[in-house]
Amino acid sequence: MSRSSGLHGSVPISGAKNSVLKLMAATLLAEGEFVLRNVPNIADVGIMAELLEAMGASVELAPPVCRISVPREVTPEAPYELVEQMRASIVVLGPLLARFGRARVSMPGGDDFGHRPVDMHLAGLQELGATFTTEHGYIQGRADHLTGADVLLEYPSVGATENLLMAAVLAKGTTVIDNAAREPEIADLAAFLNHMGANVSGAATSTITIEGVESLVPVEHSVVPDRIEAATYLAALGVAGGELTLVGARADHMEMLVQKLGQMGMSVTPNDEGLIAIAPRRLTSVDVATLPYPGVASDYKPFIVSLLALSDGVGIVTENIFGGRFGYIDELRRMGADIRTEGHHAVVRGKSQLSGAPVKAIDIRAGASLVVAALGAVGETVVSNIDHIDRGYDDLVGKLAAVGANISRSVLS
Repeated sequence: MSRSSGLHGSVPISGAKNSVLKLMAATLLAEGEFVLRNVPNIADVGIMAELLEAMGASVELAPPVCRISVPREVTPEAPYELVEQMRASIVVLGPLLARFGRARVSMPGGDDFGHRPVDMHLAGLQELGATFTTEHGYIQGRADHLTGADVLLEYPSVGATENLLMAAVLAKGTTVIDNAAREPEIADLAAFLNHMGANVSGAATSTITIEGVESLVPVEHSVVPDRIEAATYLAALGVAGGELTLVGARADHMEMLVQKLGQMGMSVTPNDEGLIAIAPRRLTSVDVATLPYPGVASDYKPFIVSLLALSDGVGIVTENIFGGRFGYIDELRRMGADIRTEGHHAVVRGKSQLSGAPVKAIDIRAGASLVVAALGAVGETVVSNIDHIDRGYDDLVGKLAAVGANISRSVLS
């Protein structure tokens, strides 16, 4: 791809990667056929489908629709060869323990940007009555019965909140999760579970209360739009300039980011279709710090760094969530970006343009950030390892090309 002359038009925002994978896992809580709509066509959905099929479920995947038929009995094991590809696989632990009383799940893999232990998942599930052993790279859990409890998370972990939520819906009695994660994807999962017959209140707040029920039923559900995908296109617009309508996007799911972009000079306004964003000129640098929701998400940070690399001024980006998430900066430097890192801070001095270069994606969001930066680079940029991007983006290349980006995909990539 090469430098863009501006982006104009509409971009459809797909269903959220960080929601659909957990919804797919939650289908293990009931026997019967589920229908998920607004499902993104991404590699991680395919991996989760394979994981469910390995347990005995039947999955018909034809994005944007996914049909999942869950049998009365499943094989409650998540094998290494699938779990290593996607960290989100760990969320099958809660539903398996809740419905079948046992689970054998490989220690999770996925993107490598810092130590993200599953200790909080296990500690919370132990509060509900589960027991665990770890051997040969597998977590083995048992629960003759789960009982509601008050669980205080030491950190508002999204994955731990999701695992606890899915386990607690079939536990006997009341479970209260304090310091729970508040992300929109948590609220989407809770809405799905309530539609199945669960009794969950307080989702999207720091205290979630779950009254356990005897059983759940299969349902149809539409996945919430992907705020991280929307943020990617907002960053692309900030680099290239122009005007985009993000169809289906929800500004209320990314208020802090919208506020920061407004400070930089971008207009982002909700409308009947989703939101309309206008970048009439080169943006101005700001300082940004990542925080748990509703703060600026760590997943946004790679795009923000790319955006600041082409903005006017100096911005300091502080990573408060995942300590190792600056690995892609060396690739941006190959493109001429002026970025200096000190601990969990990155000092970004904006340039009017970057220089096209061969670069390599190291994870999903890092890969997308290189694409964003390339929109402001003179000459050709070739991004390799795009299988990472495919894990989290439904046709990133096609959607950008449709609004004016000079971008194409090689069959050799």
